[in-house]
Amino acid sequence: MKPAQSLLSSGSRLLLIPGRRSVGLRGFATFKPKMASEQPFAFGPYKIDPAEVFYATSLSYAMVNLRPVIPGHVLICPRREVKRFVDLSADETIDLWFTAKKVGGQLEHYHKASSLTFTIQDGPQAGQTVPHVHIHILPRKGGDFKENDEIYDAIDEKEKELKQNLNLDKERKDRSFEEMTQEAGEYRKLFL
Repeated sequence: MKPAQSLLSSGSRLLLIPGRRSVGLRGFATFKPKMASEQPFAFGPYKIDPAEVFYATSLSYAMVNLRPVIPGHVLICPRREVKRFVDLSADETIDLWFTAKKVGGQLEHYHKASSLTFTIQDGPQAGQTVPHVHIHILPRKGGDFKENDEIYDAIDEKEKELKQNLNLDKERKDRSFEEMTQEAGEYRKLFL
């Protein structure tokens, strides 16, 4: 057996990535964030700086949100640019939801929330403004919205604002890069 690999009783291989901290099963390897000089992540036509990513596997990544609806509102995306949910491979679908589950659980605890909202806007008529599958995760607390379903209207509004912002002025006016990287740094600690 090679030193970088070991067999588990289930028959799955344990994936060890040199220079990376965490280990996962079946390709679910987490990593320490890449340095800014390394390749950014793709989010549709946009590039996401690795400093904004706080968790990743071989197929998915979690990033902080440019315009969060509530504290802890993050996005989970496949690494491959995939426009629609039905176009994900089976492995990508499993990995995306596995990542959402893991990230959601950590953020619910971190933000002292009592529930989570997971949502996907799949296609432009569903409110998707960036043509790349992504799951919104929002840690929820009692009374965070007057009516519970108002959260979906808030997500739609932020998505529309984001599209206008990215298309018109290219500047991140809502949250600075520093704010976003600081938040990602805090969340990154949850997965060490």
